[in-house]
Amino acid sequence: MPVLDAKSLSNASAVLYPGKELTEYVAKPTLDNALRVGLQSAGVGVVVSTIQNALEKHSLGATGALTRTGGTIGFFAALGATFAFTESYVANRRQTDDHINGAVAGCAAGFLTGVRHGSLPVALGSCAFFGGLIGMHDYAGGIAPSSKSWEERRKRFFKEPSRNIVPPPKEDE
Repeated sequence: MPVLDAKSLSNASAVLYPGKELTEYVAKPTLDNALRVGLQSAGVGVVVSTIQNALEKHSLGATGALTRTGGTIGFFAALGATFAFTESYVANRRQTDDHINGAVAGCAAGFLTGVRHGSLPVALGSCAFFGGLIGMHDYAGGIAPSSKSWEERRKRFFKEPSRNIVPPPKEDE
C-alpha cells in the first residue's frame, strides 16, 4: 500500500483543482474560531429572540426574550460554533482551504437544526440542503473580497471601449 506524503497529496490536489495555484497551508485556530463565531451568533440570537418576544402576546414584558424565547440564543450560538469548529477542523485535517470544508460545516450545522426539531429525516435533509448550499456558495467564490484592487475589478467588469477599425486620418505637417 503506497504511503501518502505531502508531495503526493499536493500533486493530487493539482490534478483535482487544475486552475488553483498551490500554496502552503496555514492552520486555522479551531477553538478560537468556534468561540468567536459562537459569541457572534449568540448576539444574532439575542436580536432574533427579542423580535420573537415582541411579536408574541404574554405578560412577561422584556424578560420574555430570555425566559420564553431564550432558547433561540443558545441555538444560534450552537449553530455558529458548530459551523466554525467543523470548518476549521476539516480544513486543518485536510490541509487545504476550499469549498468542501464549508460543505461539511454546513452539513453539521444543518444536522443540528434537524436535531432541534427532533427528527432524523429532517436532520439528514437539513444536512444535505445546507451542506450543498454553502458548498456551492464557497465553490462559486463566496462573498470574500478578492486581492485585486478596485480599479482592477472595475476594468475586469466593464468592457474595454472598442478600438477603431479604420485608423484616424493623419494630419499633414
